[in-house]
Amino acid sequence: QVQLVESGGGSVQAGGSLRLSCAASGPTVGSYAMGWFRQAPGKEREFVAAILGNGAGRYYADSVKGRFTISRDSAKKTVFLQMNSLKPEDTAVYYCAAKRYSTDYAEQKSYDYWGQGTQVTASS
Repeated sequence: QVQLVESGGGSVQAGGSLRLSCAASGPTVGSYAMGWFRQAPGKEREFVAAILGNGAGRYYADSVKGRFTISRDSAKKTVFLQMNSLKPEDTAVYYCAAKRYSTDYAEQKSYDYWGQGTQVTASS
């Protein structure tokens, strides 16, 4: 069983930065692909970024490319999302997710485990 716990959310002014963390537990989670998704009020949950089990592949939604960076510390079983130049439209609950296989990394239905979410608010 894999458990995911997000932290690092908060409120910032537009243009500011936040770093989200996702601590994972489980014997084989280090090999899992990890993703970040977000859900704004009244909208569907959407893909933000993903990183493969070996850390070699990193993928981003077009809306966050150049501003967000996903990374992982395999030894600590932690995945990070560095968010710079935040915009009001980035305001959402951010979820960490894990999956055994690296295919369909942008498809939330393909993920096996989810965290509880952390709120990010960027105000103008």
